[in-house]
Amino acid sequence: MGKRRGRTWGPLEKFFEWFRRVPMKIRVGLGTVSAILLVAVLKYFDEDLDYFFIISESIHAIGILVLIYKLATQKTCSGLSLKTQEFTALFLAVRLNCNFYMDVDIHTILDSISLLSTLWVIYMIRYKLKDTYIEELDSLPRYFVLVEPVTSHYVFALGVARILGFGHWVLRVIETGGHMIWGTGFLWMPMMLLSELVQTFILFDFCYYYIKSTMAGQMLTIPSQVSIV
Repeated sequence: MGKRRGRTWGPLEKFFEWFRRVPMKIRVGLGTVSAILLVAVLKYFDEDLDYFFIISESIHAIGILVLIYKLATQKTCSGLSLKTQEFTALFLAVRLNCNFYMDVDIHTILDSISLLSTLWVIYMIRYKLKDTYIEELDSLPRYFVLVEPVTSHYVFALGVARILGFGHWVLRVIETGGHMIWGTGFLWMPMMLLSELVQTFILFDFCYYYIKSTMAGQMLTIPSQVSIV
């Protein structure tokens, strides 16, 4: 009998394996530095920061359309949270209302598409699709969670959109020398940036497992403490 040949790992797979073993604080730090470097590179090649926001909104809209495809074809809302979709709709409605006080542009169109799509998703989850999960009958501990491909694509799209959106606001703050945060005299801008930061880090963790599973050619598996929407 010959020797069993082990799997040959490429450089990227070795990096992801090492990244998985390091403490969370180091992962967060490396992710932050990488995001800042990526934003700096994109800023160097493109002076118009508005493109960051347009790309972010476009990816968000595409992610919701992918989710609609799942609900329409598979007739299941597994892995989705109704409350998350409702908060997303509320957020989009507020932002769309702000857009109407300014110029109606591509941002208004993309936000309108995202809002209408999200409302349709809420309608399907609340009235058309049934919840088949019964927590009282689930006696097995959940250390890892398998995420369906379509759901994982949707959440990954949200993560990329949030990272680009956060990068857009970081560059705005840098360009204004911090005036954008405190110069308005209101607390809503610092609170908005803080919420963007929190949501970005939450979705960044999911994006890490998504990329890792994709590189390994496996179905996405995440620890149970990692949130999905």
